[in-house]
Amino acid sequence: MTTPETTTNGMASIPAQTGRRAMGPLRKAEGEREPAREAGGERAGVPGGEVISQASGTGASGADDDGQRGVGASVVAGAGPVGRPGERATVRLRHDEPEEAPRYAPEWLTLREGADATARAQDLLDPLRIRLANLPGHTGALAVHDLGCGTGSMGRWLAPRLDGPQHWVLHDRDPYLLHFAAVGSPRSAADGSSVTVETRRGDVARLTPDALAGASLVTASALLDVLTREEVVTLVDACAGAGCPALLTLSVAGRVELSPADPLDAEIADAFNAHQRRAGLLGPDAVTVACEAFAARGAAVRVHPSPWRLGPAESALTEQWLRGWVGAAVEQRPALRDRAERYLRDRLAACAAGELRAVVHHSDLLALPRPTGGAS
Repeated sequence: MTTPETTTNGMASIPAQTGRRAMGPLRKAEGEREPAREAGGERAGVPGGEVISQASGTGASGADDDGQRGVGASVVAGAGPVGRPGERATVRLRHDEPEEAPRYAPEWLTLREGADATARAQDLLDPLRIRLANLPGHTGALAVHDLGCGTGSMGRWLAPRLDGPQHWVLHDRDPYLLHFAAVGSPRSAADGSSVTVETRRGDVARLTPDALAGASLVTASALLDVLTREEVVTLVDACAGAGCPALLTLSVAGRVELSPADPLDAEIADAFNAHQRRAGLLGPDAVTVACEAFAARGAAVRVHPSPWRLGPAESALTEQWLRGWVGAAVEQRPALRDRAERYLRDRLAACAAGELRAVVHHSDLLALPRPTGGAS
């Protein structure tokens, strides 16, 4: 693994901030150009006008040739649907680095944060607390490594639910998201103890046990399903090698329930699941693969459902999720386009009228490996 770049804003660590803050402007990384700015009515996107969008385990939709959001434009797995015509695309490639991986959109991660927080499995916290309270040789702050941290929502959810001082190490390859995560991190643990944070830029798919030296806990959210089998095994090996527990939340389960039902629901869901599995990604199979890998290394594993339950109060998230879910299905099976456009139009109308409800199933996984002498 390439040695990760540690972001410290001039300090060894950044004191976490109270509560959530508005996401302000970011400083450009050295040598990086500003993204292109869209004129009203023009297509948002990368050079050539292509919109690249993702939806963190829930699909994505791009833009049609006329600049309207549709169901068949370019979709890349992982970060969040595009906005309305003239708005900034949620994910883009850098203009001067066409090979750069697409960015996850802070707007999408913020939009889904409330639903994520409600969905995460509270029942896994007690066994986790027991393990953390009995870590061999533990002194000082808990060292929590959050993989693919995005804007830091996992820390905002979990840190205030754990007792004792904590030091969070936030891992992501995007310095923009690392900035958001550091600024928005919580200051206090459940018992009022201090929480501090540092950021590390690097590829979590190539994690090693050395990168987790001294870790008390590894966390991740909406990560496993966008990894390959090899990458999940690498992550499991790193956790097992460090002897630390892992709480891996909100992996897609491949099941969606919509009310009222529609005859096309199952076909869209099947196409979306195929899209999630393309190019060797695990998609809905990720939790099963991770469970098997952890168990093969002697870990005790618990899995608990963590569904999004979306109703009229979550209509903004439901709208974006629908566009992404249908868009990914159409990219996988273009023959669906005509029927899917009508389906999406009807579903969005029901959503706007407060008549649509959705249950998007996810799974949370807690793995408790055998502790090692090096874990702390």
